[in-house]
Amino acid sequence: MDFEPSAVAADYTKRMRAFVDEEVLPAEAGYEAWRAERRGTPQEWDLPPVVEELKTKARERGLWNLFLPSLSGLSNLEYAAVAEVSGWSPVIAPEAINCQAPDTGNMETLHLFGTPEQKQQWLDPLLEGEIRSAFAMTEPQVASSDATNVETRIERVGDEYVINGRKWWISGAADTRCQIFIVMGKTDPDAAKHRQQSMVLVPRDTPGLEIIRHLPTFGYQDQHGHSELRLTDVRVPVANLLGEEGGGFAVSQARLGPGRIHHCMRLIGMAERAVDLMVKRAQERVAFGKPLAEQGVVREQIALSRMEIEQARLLVLKTAWLIDKYTAKGAASEIASIKVVVPRMACTVIDRAMQVHGGAAMSDDTPLAYFYTWARALRFADGPDEVHIRSVARQELGRH
Repeated sequence: MDFEPSAVAADYTKRMRAFVDEEVLPAEAGYEAWRAERRGTPQEWDLPPVVEELKTKARERGLWNLFLPSLSGLSNLEYAAVAEVSGWSPVIAPEAINCQAPDTGNMETLHLFGTPEQKQQWLDPLLEGEIRSAFAMTEPQVASSDATNVETRIERVGDEYVINGRKWWISGAADTRCQIFIVMGKTDPDAAKHRQQSMVLVPRDTPGLEIIRHLPTFGYQDQHGHSELRLTDVRVPVANLLGEEGGGFAVSQARLGPGRIHHCMRLIGMAERAVDLMVKRAQERVAFGKPLAEQGVVREQIALSRMEIEQARLLVLKTAWLIDKYTAKGAASEIASIKVVVPRMACTVIDRAMQVHGGAAMSDDTPLAYFYTWARALRFADGPDEVHIRSVARQELGRH
């Protein structure tokens, strides 16, 4: 097991670091100012023009669609370091290189399970960065941490599927560029537990698909939004089935392995930037007659943060290596583990950085408040901690 970056990975990571430092970080203030002017208006979810400018620059630098091995040639292990660097600016950088959630998972799903017609209509424009997409699984009425609980009904009527149900926390739906929804629901409630669900493609303009509201996260409204949907007698052609009928649960599991590598490495990037900010603050700020960096309690916070980041990174790199070697099925325990370990680590490290910054950390003067919000939210996204802990325990007990 060797985590020494290949020459290709080292080159991509170096170029990504330069892109973030030279283009993305300087663009953050303008991005936030543009959005602040539109907060509370119907234009709140419009895309700041600087992002399209950055996308053009990223493509010129060869930093585009790096998450998909069949296109980039990068393994999961090689891409992991690039994803970490993008986490230094999690709002802008991933989209600038077309490696943003939930589109990466949706593109992987279409790549693996889509028909040639589905790929041409939806995957190709997603890969070009022309549209965005959403994954509609979570529901307000049931514990969606168990995907078999979903109640949305998908019934076949002749050559169409008729869909009825509610979804919420559907990331990306507020952005009008979101043109396609992958919707999970039950096609056969009487089938075996893991064969009841299917996934269908629902275009945004389909009659009966209604966006009820956009949900804030700790008061934040992301540019792409997290929305609640109502589907009332939504009709799509049978040809919009993704994969096979009854295969929805398997499809949902297939899209999560590499996606959790991406999430976790971006979180590590956020934690690294939090430490960078914490160290600078500690060196510049004076309290009780000396810089914070000379206070023992602050030194301990910095040291613990470094140790915890390094531990988490090694576990994620091991997981990426296992996926490359044995597929996601062979790394099931590790995939579940990183989904618990890394968000918890990021929350802790970012919280320490906030303490060192004092009241400034709760404002928009630093990215720390947003970082904490996103790190905390990721303890729910793709399944809460408790589900993954349960999974690790079951596998560990099974070995004995």
